[in-house]
Amino acid sequence: MSSSVAVITDSTAYLPSRWTKEHHVVVVPVQVIVAGTPMDETDSDQAALVTQALARMEPVTTSRPSPTRFIAALQQAQSAGARQAVIATLSSAMSATYESAVLAAGEVDLDVEVIDSRTIAMGLGYGVIDGAQEAALGKGLAEVSAAIRATCQRSQVLFYVDTMEYLRRGGRVSASRAAVGQVMHVKPILHVVDGQVQAMDRVRTSGKAIARLLELTVEAVAGRPCRIAVQHLAAAERAADLAQRIGLALPDCTLMIGQIGGVIGAHVGPGMVAVVVSPQ
Repeated sequence: MSSSVAVITDSTAYLPSRWTKEHHVVVVPVQVIVAGTPMDETDSDQAALVTQALARMEPVTTSRPSPTRFIAALQQAQSAGARQAVIATLSSAMSATYESAVLAAGEVDLDVEVIDSRTIAMGLGYGVIDGAQEAALGKGLAEVSAAIRATCQRSQVLFYVDTMEYLRRGGRVSASRAAVGQVMHVKPILHVVDGQVQAMDRVRTSGKAIARLLELTVEAVAGRPCRIAVQHLAAAERAADLAQRIGLALPDCTLMIGQIGGVIGAHVGPGMVAVVVSPQ
């Protein structure tokens, strides 16, 4: 541990493993349950198993980490020399993970701040990395927490889903709306607003969805230095195509491509492509 402030997050940040190691970020896994079998989202094959199960119409659900998982992470940080800790979780409007972290914070002899990021994926991930960088510079808990909050608040998460069926199963849209969307071949473009998923636009084809995501990304960047993450579930070629277009349109931005895990995948389904814009 290179800092007296430990930085902990959950697996829905979808941080590359090399980043968590480099920045000493501890990741607590959220669970995904496929046909009654639970697995950690950090398991290497969980995304593929979720994709296969969804295609077979098998039940896929998710479960927050228990407080004991966060307690173990805090105790691990304390043993490594941390005197304070910050836990940043995905939006509390999407999961009870934040509640588990709050419960855990009250069970350890450590000064802990728990942050409801009000976002997800690399919208959370970039914030966690910025906080960890502050911690590595020797900053205190207040400054580390402020860095995480600031980045999460200014980051934008945009995504589209290949079908509304999985949103229907998760109760995000009504059955009638999903049925109309299927018949009309509607590809909804969504974004995260104050921790909740909201509709932003809709197009008729996946090709138009990629083009619209590019337009929205350029608008979100607005000429500023930015980090951009293109994330997907079982849509590697589509994500690579979008990333290439973004790189050409926004050469001054840093760009990464990654896959999301089964927890978010269970609600959006295969074919989902997301863009996270994080101004620096």
